[in-house]
Amino acid sequence: MNSSPEEDLAEIIFRYGEERLSRRIARTIVSNRPIHTTKELADLILKSVGRKERIHPATRTFQALRIAVNQELDAVKSVLPVAVDLLKPGGRLAVISFHSLEDRIVKEYFHRESKDCICPPRQPVCTCGHKAILREINRKPIEADEEEIKENSRARSAKLRIVEKL
Repeated sequence: MNSSPEEDLAEIIFRYGEERLSRRIARTIVSNRPIHTTKELADLILKSVGRKERIHPATRTFQALRIAVNQELDAVKSVLPVAVDLLKPGGRLAVISFHSLEDRIVKEYFHRESKDCICPPRQPVCTCGHKAILREINRKPIEADEEEIKENSRARSAKLRIVEKL
């Protein structure tokens, strides 16, 4: 935060926070360094963006920084095959994701491993030799209903996907 180049911060905020105002936020951060507290950072982002939506505008930036520092997306990518390998045939794996980047990784992995062929659609004959190892239990993710979200606001972004090992 206090030492990364502006371009790197903007890229992290855009890629992992899906924040379209990432360059403006990065410029504000760099011009107000050093930043000592999360409140100071949140206030700078609010000032930079200039509006408050349903969720605080700093939420996406904090998410992006957390994902980048903890390498969370790489962890999700690497744990899925390991988790599937640990299952016995008929065993089920349930994964809850909390943001779209994580969910996309889970969805694409489950979908790919549920197909017998992953060759390009226009290829007339399969040459990949890929065999399905999973069956998707729910094609669409299970999401919290309004009542659950009222009880637990963090559930609003949770998506549950389930597969069964063949």
